[in-house]
Amino acid sequence: MNNDTLQYKIACEANEFQQIYALNYQTFVEEIPQHEENDTCMLVDKFHDENTYVIAKTDEEVVGMIAVRSKRPFSLDQKLGNLDEYLSDQAVPCEVRLLSVKEEYRSTRVFYQLCDRLVSYCLEQGFTLALISGTVHQLKLYKRIGFLPFAELVGEEEARFQPMYLTRDSFENSTKAFQRLMNRKTGALRTRSFLPGPVPRHSKVEAAFKRAATSHRSSSFLHEMEVVRKSLRDMTGANHVQVAVGTGTLANDMVAAQLKRIPGKGLILSNGEFGSRLMDHGKRFNLSYHTLEKEWNEHITMEEIETVLQCYPDIKWLWTVHCETSTGYLFNIEEILSLCQKYNVELCIDACSSVGTIPVDFNNVFLATSVSGKGLGSYPGLALIFHREIIEPNDSIPRYLDVGMYALNGSVPYTHSSNLLVALKEALQLIDYPGMFNTSQAVRRLLIDRGFQILGGEDYTPGVITIALNREQCSRQFGDACKRRGILLSYESEYLIKRNWVQVALMGEHNEREVLNAMTMLIREYNSMIGTKVVK
Repeated sequence: MNNDTLQYKIACEANEFQQIYALNYQTFVEEIPQHEENDTCMLVDKFHDENTYVIAKTDEEVVGMIAVRSKRPFSLDQKLGNLDEYLSDQAVPCEVRLLSVKEEYRSTRVFYQLCDRLVSYCLEQGFTLALISGTVHQLKLYKRIGFLPFAELVGEEEARFQPMYLTRDSFENSTKAFQRLMNRKTGALRTRSFLPGPVPRHSKVEAAFKRAATSHRSSSFLHEMEVVRKSLRDMTGANHVQVAVGTGTLANDMVAAQLKRIPGKGLILSNGEFGSRLMDHGKRFNLSYHTLEKEWNEHITMEEIETVLQCYPDIKWLWTVHCETSTGYLFNIEEILSLCQKYNVELCIDACSSVGTIPVDFNNVFLATSVSGKGLGSYPGLALIFHREIIEPNDSIPRYLDVGMYALNGSVPYTHSSNLLVALKEALQLIDYPGMFNTSQAVRRLLIDRGFQILGGEDYTPGVITIALNREQCSRQFGDACKRRGILLSYESEYLIKRNWVQVALMGEHNEREVLNAMTMLIREYNSMIGTKVVK
C-alpha cells in the first residue's frame, strides 16, 4: 500500500458510485449494524441523490469516502429534534455522513485528506459548519481532526453516535497536531524539492559541508579556494573569477559598482522579474541607462536590441539576465555578445540560474554573476563574479563590493566559510548537463501530455518549468496541496501568485525516475483539485 498514489476527488463516474454502494454496505451493514443485510451486498443511501461524495482512489479502486449534503432536514434533525438550538443564527450548515475507509487504509492520512478536501468543498459552497454523527469508536480520531462534540449521544445501544461539528478554524487549528501524530505512525513524509533555491544536494556535497571548519587564512583553505576558482574558470571559459560570501544580489551590486566607473550610458534588457531587478540595481547605484523592457515572457529580438544600440551611440554597456528565472526564458547570449562587439559595447550577464544548468562561455563577457546554491547544486551563500579583464581595487567603491579587493587577495580579502567552499568544490565535480536536459524534457512532455500549459519550449532553460494555471484554479491552493503531499514547488513569490503560476525547478541533485514519480503525484493532485470543483 502506498498512500502517495491516492487521488482525492468528487465522485462523478458510474463505477465510482457502484463502489460507494459496496463500501457503504461493508461499513454500515457488516461493520456497524445500522441496516439490514441484503443479497446484493450494496447499500444506496436514502439521501443519495442529494449527496456529494468526496472519495479516495488508488488506480480505479475507491478506498475511502465521505458524503456531504445541505438539504434539511438532516439526519441529526431527526435524532436530536432541537438541532437549531445548538447552532448560531449566522451558521450555514451542511451535513457530513457516510465516512468510510477500507481497513488497510485506516491509521493513515486518508481520513485527514478526505476531510481536507471536504473543508475545501464546503468553503467553496459557502458552508460555515459541517455536522456529523461520529461513531463512538472513532471519537479520538475525529477530535484530532478538529471535530468538536455537542449535545448527548444519539442512536441505538449497539450503534451510538456523538453529534459533532467542524469549522475551518477548528480543522486548521488541529492540522499541525494531526500531522505530527501521523508522522509518528507512518514515518515522516518524504519531501521532494523543486525549488530554485535552496536546491536538493548530492550526499557528497552534504558530507563535505559537514567537515570541521578551517580558518580562511590557513594554507589548506587558500589551496581549496584556488582549486574552486580554477574549476569555475574551466567550466565557464572566464579569465577571472572571484568568490564572495553572499547572494546573487550582492554579486549584481558588485557589477553595478564596476559599471559606475564606465563613462557613457548603458542598456538593460527586461522581460521578467529579474530583468526588472537589474534595473533596480542600476537605479540604486544612480547609473545612467536606457531600457528595453517588454511584457513578461515576451521575446526580445536581436533586431530590437540593435535598433536601440544604433539610436543611442552613447551606450557603452549592456546588462541582461541569461536565464529569466521567473519564466524560464533564455536570452541568446552568443547573439547578444556579437551585437555588443559590433557596437563596441561591454556585455554584463546575470547568470545566477544558468551556470551549472546549461553550458556557458564567458571568455569575452565583461562581467557575469552566479551563485553556489542554484544550478551548481550546492548550499546558498557564495556569490560568484566572473570578469574578463584584471580589475584593480578602487577606493571609491565600498570595500565589500570592490571586485578589485577580491582579485588582489585571491578572493579572500575578508572572512570566508570553509564549509561553503568545500561543498561547492564537491558540487562542481557533479555537474551533469545531459542528465538535467533529459529529465527536463521528460517532465515537459509528461505535463504537456496531461493538459498543462507550459511557458516556452525546448529553447527555454531546462532548470525551470513554469506552469500557467487556468483562472479557475488557484496557484496558491495547488502549491499548498502539493506541499502537503511532500512536493515542494515554487509558487509563493508575489510575482508568481500575481500571475497564477507555479514552477518546477530542476536545479541541483535529481533522479529522473523519482522526479517523474513526483510529477505523477502532482498531476493527480491537480486532477483532484479540479474534481473538488464539480458540483453534483
